[in-house]
Amino acid sequence: MTRQKTILAKLLSDRKPKGTRPKRSGSREHKYHAKPTEVDGIRFASKKEARRYKELQLLIRAGKISGLRRQVAFPVVINAKYIADFVYVDLKTGLEVVEDSKGYRTAVYKQKKRLMLAQHGIEIKES
Repeated sequence: MTRQKTILAKLLSDRKPKGTRPKRSGSREHKYHAKPTEVDGIRFASKKEARRYKELQLLIRAGKISGLRRQVAFPVVINAKYIADFVYVDLKTGLEVVEDSKGYRTAVYKQKKRLMLAQHGIEIKES
């Protein structure tokens, strides 16, 4: 065996299979190993977020900022397309109807349905 193959074989044999890290009992590890932290009775997802909260509190006391809010949700426009199964005019109401025949409502469909309502004001009728 060549030297390179020997080194490679040694490296591969020393590897632990994925998922062999010991689990901590009673707690779930964060994807990016963030450590939940509590400040002023408020739980933050990471030490960094908690530290930034403290900095912002100082800026409030210094009169530099106001109206601090946490975990504010904003709609995000994504580059996606929704294709309706049917679009027609209901002659009784005169309104255009967007309809989808769904056997199973996938997570992607549910998200697109919410985006259609938020971005276009269109409620999808399901049949």
